[in-house]
Amino acid sequence: MAVNKVIYGGRTLIDLTGDTVTADKLLTGFTAHDKSGAVIEGGCTFDSDTGDDTAAVAEILSGRTAHARGTQLTGTMPNRGAVTGVISTTDGRYTVPQGYHDGSGSVGIDATEQSKIVAQNIREGVTILGVTGAMSGQEDVHAQSRTVTPSASAQTITPETDYNYLSQVTVEAIPYAESENSAGGLTVTIAG
Repeated sequence: MAVNKVIYGGRTLIDLTGDTVTADKLLTGFTAHDKSGAVIEGGCTFDSDTGDDTAAVAEILSGRTAHARGTQLTGTMPNRGAVTGVISTTDGRYTVPQGYHDGSGSVGIDATEQSKIVAQNIREGVTILGVTGAMSGQEDVHAQSRTVTPSASAQTITPETDYNYLSQVTVEAIPYAESENSAGGLTVTIAG
């Protein structure tokens, strides 16, 4: 029989009779004496008070469990692992999907578009994504200089085949000629 109360010399040395500990309230792996004085081993697996916890199932990885507010929760957050994406237009955006990411994913400019961002494709004085332009604007240029004579009809002046643009257009003076006529006056011929 266990001893639950010890009185010596009129003085109470130990009194377990008022104790309320029970095996289901004592953590597993710990021992104590109950109110009868018997040794008890803890059977409670709870190791913390989760009453104030704020975790939600969407914040716990899918298939994993945790406890919050005294309840076991099973996670619903998708495991995305290494998420990767590309941007291939100037106004392109990549929307990061909701869920857990392992940190090894990446988002970058599409390789085809990235290969175009070279100094020779960017005008001098302009920097795009850290690449400073080296193109003068004269590369592969075939300019043409033309001379035209005005006429009574409208004219559209464009470069001839094998030329990119017109570097200069010279418009001749409108032809003007004067000659004496048989009436004793002057005949003026314009663009004639």
